[in-house]
Amino acid sequence: MRSLYPMGREELEEETMSARPTVVPKEEQEQPWQWSEERWRGIVERVRAGRTLRPGSWPDGARCAVALSFDSDHETGELREGGESIGRLSQGQYGNRAGIPRILALLQKYAIPATFYVPAVSAMLHPDEQRRVAAEGHEIGIHGWIHERNSILPEASERDLQMRAADMLEKVTGRRPVGIRTPSWDFSPQTLAITRDMGLLYDSSLMADDDCYELLLDGQPTGVVELPVEWIRDDAVYFNMNRFSALRPYTPPSAVLEIFQSEFDETVKEKGLFLLTMHPHYIGHRSRLALLDRLITHIKSVPGVWFATHAQVAEYCKAQAG
Repeated sequence: MRSLYPMGREELEEETMSARPTVVPKEEQEQPWQWSEERWRGIVERVRAGRTLRPGSWPDGARCAVALSFDSDHETGELREGGESIGRLSQGQYGNRAGIPRILALLQKYAIPATFYVPAVSAMLHPDEQRRVAAEGHEIGIHGWIHERNSILPEASERDLQMRAADMLEKVTGRRPVGIRTPSWDFSPQTLAITRDMGLLYDSSLMADDDCYELLLDGQPTGVVELPVEWIRDDAVYFNMNRFSALRPYTPPSAVLEIFQSEFDETVKEKGLFLLTMHPHYIGHRSRLALLDRLITHIKSVPGVWFATHAQVAEYCKAQAG
């Protein structure tokens, strides 16, 4: 077992500084239109969508697959910024205190599984929550250590934190996670290599398709399945609120229901994958959970829908592709 605590702040800052390249004055930097083809191709082709893993059919002839997911960020949304706002920390605690119990009750009501992505710090703050989620048959996946931004981390720090996060989730729940959703869907040039080296089955952070595909690293297949996300199918886009940045939610739950339901209806027509990303401290409020209830009712009114965890979808798609 690796050490369960990340390096100290001073050590991390020292490593970050040593890993940074020499800063070139802005006026001397090459502009994108001055880049060589080798340079821009290297950026574009570092991580790409490879072969489609969309199956010819779903289990038992289902018309589509539905994968519901909840990112249990809780207090890490504030902590990852180095913030100490009591108000924002309390908003995060709402996800644990009110959101998760309502969500689990709703999933139990309809007897459907879901996937919960949990930062290690959230698991340490709320271990009983994670044990309950796992005990009720839901999947728990990696979601960073403290909801850090991968793209600003040195490679060694990112690798260390991702591995420590997996260790912590295993320690808390007794199960080793098989998938990852990067915090804020933030993906560095090194993220996929780390995920591959850890032997993870899948990632759910990228947006190159509506259906599953295999991820390529520098043009080579990695064996990692991508379960693609999209901001259209994320509750944070419609409900996020930051009073200091003039960000105000303006979309009523009824409109979000219309968007999500339309996305699902079109998925059924294409016999594809409907994947929804939600956050307990957003969707867990009364009026918003009611929209999720109505959405699930609508989904269940369609014959032949397969509700599955992300791991189940990834395993099935990979097996069908051979």
